[in-house]
Amino acid sequence: MIIRLLAGTAAGLALLSGTAHAEPVKGAPELTHNELYKAAKLPKVACKPVKGTSGASTKKYITKLVGCLNSAWKPAIKEFKPVEVKFKEASDKRSCSTGMDLSGSLSEICATSISVRLADDWIKAKDDLKVFTSIVMTWSGVVTGQTGIGEAWWGLENGASESVMHEHNRRYYLQIDCFAGVSAKSLGRVVKDWKPVIKVPDSWKNRFHGKTANRLYWIEKGYKAGKPGACNTWTAASSKVA
Repeated sequence: MIIRLLAGTAAGLALLSGTAHAEPVKGAPELTHNELYKAAKLPKVACKPVKGTSGASTKKYITKLVGCLNSAWKPAIKEFKPVEVKFKEASDKRSCSTGMDLSGSLSEICATSISVRLADDWIKAKDDLKVFTSIVMTWSGVVTGQTGIGEAWWGLENGASESVMHEHNRRYYLQIDCFAGVSAKSLGRVVKDWKPVIKVPDSWKNRFHGKTANRLYWIEKGYKAGKPGACNTWTAASSKVA
């Protein structure tokens, strides 16, 4: 088994050679038949936080957004635990998940909370595209964490095959995209073009998100359905997670 060095929303990978062929995941019911997929459509949550161009207004925006996400997902996740947001000092550039120093704004899961470092790229922005996208994508990690999906993904066997490992990672990150679409629908976010959304860079420049066409497919699928069951990437054909 290839060891996955999971760090927040990024994965460091030790690559080994192998001949196994990638295919829909089998023998991992926590992924393919997770209880989450039976959840009803997420409720409509009135959530219209306003992001100004000051640090205080941006913090208020993020705090309200996370509160809305708590309300949206609570009915769908068994034994749901509300998540808090904690703001780092501007001088603290160290990522809790990788230990690396990163520039710019950052949201990541640290322990059981969402940790946010604010910088001018979010604070001074006239629109909320970057901050909304980052928080909602990070929130998808809350979903995988509280439903056992993240742990099950971590433990997947891959036959020491690089190609299988890469496909497993794409299935995971495309599911993150799909859950983000579900969140956006529940919060009443109107999105007519998802291309600017998936172009928002993450701190890791993660190469496991998949092809642009497939990222658009999964995030739009989640948005249109508005429920987690649309996001089962683990049983999808390999072509849909390339």
